[in-house]
Amino acid sequence: MISRYLDSMVSTLEAKFSKQPSARGKFTLEILRLGQRLYSNEHCLAWCGVCIPFDLLSAMGVTSCFVEFIGGTLASAGTAVPFLEASEQAGFLADGCGWHRAVIGATDKGMMPKANFVIASSSPCTAGLATIERLARSFDCPLFVVHVPGDLSKESVRYLAQQFKDMTVFVAAHTGQPLDEGRLRTAMEKTNEARTAAAEAYDLAKRVPSPTNGTELMNFGLLLPLFMGTQTGVDIAAAFRDEFARRCERGESGVPGERLRLMWLQESIQFKHPLIKMLRDEYRAVIVVDELNDIYWEPIDVEDPYIGLARRTIGFPFNGPASNRLKHIAELARAYKVDGAINPCHWGCRQGTGSRGLVEAALKEMDIPVVNLEVDCADSRNFAEGQLRTRLEAFVEVLESRRACQRVN
Repeated sequence: MISRYLDSMVSTLEAKFSKQPSARGKFTLEILRLGQRLYSNEHCLAWCGVCIPFDLLSAMGVTSCFVEFIGGTLASAGTAVPFLEASEQAGFLADGCGWHRAVIGATDKGMMPKANFVIASSSPCTAGLATIERLARSFDCPLFVVHVPGDLSKESVRYLAQQFKDMTVFVAAHTGQPLDEGRLRTAMEKTNEARTAAAEAYDLAKRVPSPTNGTELMNFGLLLPLFMGTQTGVDIAAAFRDEFARRCERGESGVPGERLRLMWLQESIQFKHPLIKMLRDEYRAVIVVDELNDIYWEPIDVEDPYIGLARRTIGFPFNGPASNRLKHIAELARAYKVDGAINPCHWGCRQGTGSRGLVEAALKEMDIPVVNLEVDCADSRNFAEGQLRTRLEAFVEVLESRRACQRVN
């Protein structure tokens, strides 16, 4: 079912993209093509945790992806509910993370491609680790676990760098292909090129008014790592940079008459909903930045990439103590000059529901209002559209009132 859906979407989007090329269209098309590769049974496949270095796996000829990708694909296609129900019938609580419940349900129903091996990470959440461990049992395939330290001390960086070296040995043992140093160097060069292009795109998005329309960069920072180490990753990031640059040169904003600038926290709501369109069309309120749309790591040293990969992984905003994430949110709020923040408090998630009070307090110190939305970003059954719309409308009214007072003063 998923394979047919992906094939149909690729054909449709290829036809549309040939007539109306856009950065978002290119990004979406490459995501769908990745999905096709995952389901093709033609590649060495590894299901992974979010924090695994996909550019390193790409250099070893492995098609890899974090497992939550499937939960997002099912939610986007409007087909997640049967798989969520399957996981619940197997004993998983309905108030647990919808991404992982969907993956477990899809696995139990035989809808997840069988991996050659799986690689889990302790960050950003233990639920993801447990889900991958369950996949290893279901597929009867080898499991490698990466423990990500919570601090950037020299000892922690060296410890994680060594784990990544051990990971390459593990991968080589199961593919029969040792890591080629030339391919590794090329992959790291491509990672750095994509990093530069993405950073330039983000800098353009910071402008007032912003060249982004509030949805173009949705999921960009979350999914771009899947293409790091490849020319595709470079091309995707460069497409956004160039498109935003052209708009800025023409004096165009992503949303004409931009009035309010918003930050979206954590991940996006994956199933179809009208909230972002409502904010944009009715209030000219634009989501100018997603929390994960940021370059938070230095360029990778192509001569000794493992240290740089370790620093990048440990520096992931959701890794380590909550203070790391709060500092990152504050930096984004200042850089993008946001008027307010939207926090979808994803059910069963320590980053979402668990951190809502800390996030709200941190933004309050900056005099930035935040609205918390009770929602599972993968489970449409828990989506109270009317209630959420009312909350957002009231939130926007508060922001507009504050702006009016600031103009008077």
